[in-house]
Amino acid sequence: MSVVKINALNIPPQAGEEVVKRFSARLGELSKVDGFEGFELLKPTADNEPRWFVYSRWRDEAAFQAWRNSDTFAQGHAGANAGPPAGAGGGHPGGGHPGGGNGHPGGPPPGGPLASGSELLEFEVTVSAEPA
Repeated sequence: MSVVKINALNIPPQAGEEVVKRFSARLGELSKVDGFEGFELLKPTADNEPRWFVYSRWRDEAAFQAWRNSDTFAQGHAGANAGPPAGAGGGHPGGGHPGGGNGHPGGPPPGGPLASGSELLEFEVTVSAEPA
């Protein structure tokens, strides 16, 4: 069965549009990766919720790790100088990594990190349903 990676990112309200822009710019590359099955960027609907969730689904753990070790991943995360801790932040396509602290209250720096932190949640799909 598939594996799911969910990266919980703390995104300041003023950075939301930039987060969408960056992830959207990298989706074409991600869709070409062997073993990639799907991606969703989930924006919070509650005003006081800073966490955005980056959901990705992979054929298996080996496919996910192959992507994590690929040039595509490295290029998509090239600006992530203050990214998440080792082992975190892998469930997304990148595009100027939104992880890491930015310390820019007036808005995100161009091409720099947007999030104040991240946490990678990992799951194995055990039951699944598709529309009829």
